[in-house]
Amino acid sequence: MTRRRRVAEGVVLFPGAGSSADHPTLVALEGALATLPVGRVDFAYRREGRRAPDRAPKLIACINAEAAAFASANDVDPGALVLGGRSMGGRMASMAVADGLPAAGLVLLSYPLHPPGKPDRLRIEHLGALDLPCLFVSGTRDPFGTPDELEREVAAIPGPVEVHWLDGGRHDVKGRDDEIAEVVTTWVRALGRSARRR
Repeated sequence: MTRRRRVAEGVVLFPGAGSSADHPTLVALEGALATLPVGRVDFAYRREGRRAPDRAPKLIACINAEAAAFASANDVDPGALVLGGRSMGGRMASMAVADGLPAAGLVLLSYPLHPPGKPDRLRIEHLGALDLPCLFVSGTRDPFGTPDELEREVAAIPGPVEVHWLDGGRHDVKGRDDEIAEVVTTWVRALGRSARRR
């Protein structure tokens, strides 16, 4: 049974493995979503000055803790938060939600479907547990997943899925922040209203 769709009351975003919460795309999203409380949050390893990411269980625990703290600080129901981020950050947020973290939706920017050049090493085991609205924004030339690969794999998600393709964009999608911000803002504002699907 699909969850009732929630109106978003806040957004919490996490960066990719090699960047911080000050990544230009995340900063642009915070500005575009200014009518809502928005958190741009670094993982613990980054705050501790380490370059190498922690393993998935520690990253997921960080997302759980940060989402709860953000909801409490902003007096928001945790289930009314949109979670996500860039690359690894979005992937870990989706894994946290698949493990039971409540959320109104997921925003997954440059989702790392597989390591570059290794399409056999798919990161999809949890997708079937994502029974909530999901927005994927990816470049059509992203080596972490082609349009055909991503479209095929997200079909396993039981919740409503929307995919926005950045024509010619690679994994870093440099220079596309305005387009990304417009797409994400429109999608977040529509949550809880129409039941659109890809």
